[in-house]
Amino acid sequence: MSIPLWSMLNRFNTDKSASYSRLSTGTGHFRITVWDPVLIVAQIVSVQCLYYFTMCVWITIISYVVGTSRSLDIIFEFKELSKVNSEKFVIAVFALNALSGATFIWRVVERYRLCLDFSCTIHTIHLAVCLWYNRTLPTPFWWLLNASCAAITCICAEFLCMRTELNSIPVNSGQTPKVDL
Repeated sequence: MSIPLWSMLNRFNTDKSASYSRLSTGTGHFRITVWDPVLIVAQIVSVQCLYYFTMCVWITIISYVVGTSRSLDIIFEFKELSKVNSEKFVIAVFALNALSGATFIWRVVERYRLCLDFSCTIHTIHLAVCLWYNRTLPTPFWWLLNASCAAITCICAEFLCMRTELNSIPVNSGQTPKVDL
């Protein structure tokens, strides 16, 4: 059975009731509940690219303030984390980037239930890239730092998403009511 590629990528399906579950269908769901792998992969790629971009920005800013050299080894090299003189610098970069990652998950994903998944995905991909870059297992300090940054990212993203999801939905939106209650 061959399915054409266009039919898999076509988002404008004419049969909306087969693809979407809405509140009006009696299922009790407000949002679209279709499993969309293209959207999920696009969100993963965008959050990961933003994660590395902001890490480079934080490295540039903090290394300028502290007066150390800038290098991609700070992101990917395990041995860079074990240097005594640069530990605080690297911890600050990773902590600030964890907060930045939380805002990216909040703005790109916008779902409370997916914060843990995306936080773990960011750091799992980072682990895979670091393993490829170093060709060796990470140091215990690296595990501790990245686990704590994943927790910070997840908790902050969940907090931000929860606040957004719990905002009241304006029913009237500035128009005059159609019925007199």
